[in-house]
Amino acid sequence: MKLIKLAERIGARCDGAEIEVNNVAGFATATAQSVVFVEHPRFLEGALGCAAAAVIVPDSLEIANANGKSLLRTKNTRLAFALADAELRRAEARPGGVHPSAVVDSGAEVDSSARVEALAAIAAGARIGLRSRIGPGCVIGEGVVIGADCDLVARVSVYSGTTLGDRVIVQAGAVLGGDGFGFVPDPATGKYHKFPQIGRLEIGNDVEIGANTTIDRGALDATVIADGVKLDNLVQVGHNVYVGKNVVIAAQTGISGSTVLEDNVIVAGQVGLGDHVRIGSGAILGAQCGVPSNKVLRGEGVVFWGTPARPLKECLRELATLARLARKK
Repeated sequence: MKLIKLAERIGARCDGAEIEVNNVAGFATATAQSVVFVEHPRFLEGALGCAAAAVIVPDSLEIANANGKSLLRTKNTRLAFALADAELRRAEARPGGVHPSAVVDSGAEVDSSARVEALAAIAAGARIGLRSRIGPGCVIGEGVVIGADCDLVARVSVYSGTTLGDRVIVQAGAVLGGDGFGFVPDPATGKYHKFPQIGRLEIGNDVEIGANTTIDRGALDATVIADGVKLDNLVQVGHNVYVGKNVVIAAQTGISGSTVLEDNVIVAGQVGLGDHVRIGSGAILGAQCGVPSNKVLRGEGVVFWGTPARPLKECLRELATLARLARKK
């Protein structure tokens, strides 16, 4: 992509030659068509001394000699670098087509620009959108809808009743739309009987789902993952859960059924959420905290910690009090 075009797309000002770039890189691996970035002036020397063609730099940074490199000036260089990577990846030419070993049902619709790789299987009624990639070993169930510019990396299983929006990335081994964990006990026999798991899974736009993460379908209605959600590896999302816009969830978190996470919530690693929990918009759940069933936590920008989860300041006061009592004893 021409540098001036890239600058326009990432909201930067271009100072320098009209050159073409094709990747972002670190200083050590940069080539003559790479873009690197500087977040602090102490890194400027390394950026100007590497092989990169262009450097993303802060607006306010004064540079007497750019060493022949083009500069992209912006307020948030880290964000601009991430946006540049996304733009260059989208611009990368990837021919569409179906690998000879893939199995695509005659009733499936695969756009001619989409790519279906080795040993993938696509069932009847499934629809694969523009420029999307179905990686090796993926299994796409009946009637699944996958939007444009999606990337299912490898061995992803997508059950029937699941829809993916545009620009969704799903890392290897994820399972989308499987049955939820719902059983009804029979008091007479002590046995558990499976409650019907016949709902849907709806995934919005610009979502990323980590490796070996599992998201269950709704029991009777829908599990919903809204636009912009980012799920780390090894996250479990139960049936009928609603995850709001731009929620970020770190690894090994487990979310029980019918829980709601409102917009912009941040969840750290190994958090456990009971069923029918509601986490208010903008709340932050610290690592390994636990939220009991039916609990409501609210507080935009408030950090919650501990089990049961409560505001961090309160939790630290309690720990300090316990420590004083222990010393006295």
